[in-house]
Amino acid sequence: MFQRCCFLFLAMMAAAPAGAHPHVFVDSDLHLILNDSGEVTGVDVTWTYDDFFTLLILEDMGLDPDGDGVLTDEELEQLHGFDLVEWPPGFEGDLYVHRDGEKVELARPTPTAIAVEDGRIVASHHRPIPEVPAQDMLLEQYDPTYYVAYTLTDVSVEGPCRSEITPATPGEADKALAESLNTASEDMFQTIELGVHFAAEVRLACEPRS
Repeated sequence: MFQRCCFLFLAMMAAAPAGAHPHVFVDSDLHLILNDSGEVTGVDVTWTYDDFFTLLILEDMGLDPDGDGVLTDEELEQLHGFDLVEWPPGFEGDLYVHRDGEKVELARPTPTAIAVEDGRIVASHHRPIPEVPAQDMLLEQYDPTYYVAYTLTDVSVEGPCRSEITPATPGEADKALAESLNTASEDMFQTIELGVHFAAEVRLACEPRS
């Protein structure tokens, strides 16, 4: 069951950006964890999948056969970590972190929670981050292929720091997307990053340490 579900999920994630339209919609909550030195040590990620994708996953895994949207404890245990079973080489988890222009490598995720609420799968996981100063850290949540559209619904930070969110401007994003598609050769089409044009930017700002 896990393998079949995972293959379905990864096939959708890796699909070509047909028409450059998203096919899966995810609300994303991020919670940044800091140590006493003001360094980020990890991020808790919660993804709430759209109802149609939820239906596909539940049907593929043979869960909730009565369709009432209420899973048993055993079914939830089977669903737990469904989207993390396979982690292909080079897959970033659609979460990109930079500081001072340098990419911050995140560790592989560990599933932490699972639920189905209002017909939508709510899956949480934790990703360790090397101890990096929180000040001016930049985070973006997006699928490069734009097959999955992420909406940042909440960003919280521990300690004396706050998040400053700059949403993407739809008109500018559409224009940038069109330019990317128009200028890309057929060979490049599979590799151009489309989702970044629609990604909100999250920057951390912290109070000076005494």
